[in-house]
Amino acid sequence: MALIGVGVDLVSIERIGRVYDKYPRRFLRRILTVSEEDSFRERGSSVASLAARFAAKEAVLKAIGCGIGPAAMNEVEIITAPGRQPRVKLHGAAAALAGKKGVNKIAVSISHEPPLACAFATTSGKPE
Repeated sequence: MALIGVGVDLVSIERIGRVYDKYPRRFLRRILTVSEEDSFRERGSSVASLAARFAAKEAVLKAIGCGIGPAAMNEVEIITAPGRQPRVKLHGAAAALAGKKGVNKIAVSISHEPPLACAFATTSGKPE
């Protein structure tokens, strides 16, 4: 298995909060999967957690090698469980692009400490 890509993203929690406050429903639908949105509402997640998830999705898309555009943020699902490393599940164009590049494993690390949230992702597999 070979390293295919890396991605990192750093975002302002305050900036994500301003966008969320202005367009809460639209913003969530644009960046979260249905299950992530349900979880966000059920847990009453913080803006810091939302910013960290945003950074994670951006980092994953960069690690796939496409960034936002060819694939949407809501095609990258970040699955978190207390005390466990986050997992990534791809959908739609993000999954297709990753498959074309030979990606079969994605690792992501997420952190937030106001005023910033960050994430780092790697993709590995059998490159074309």
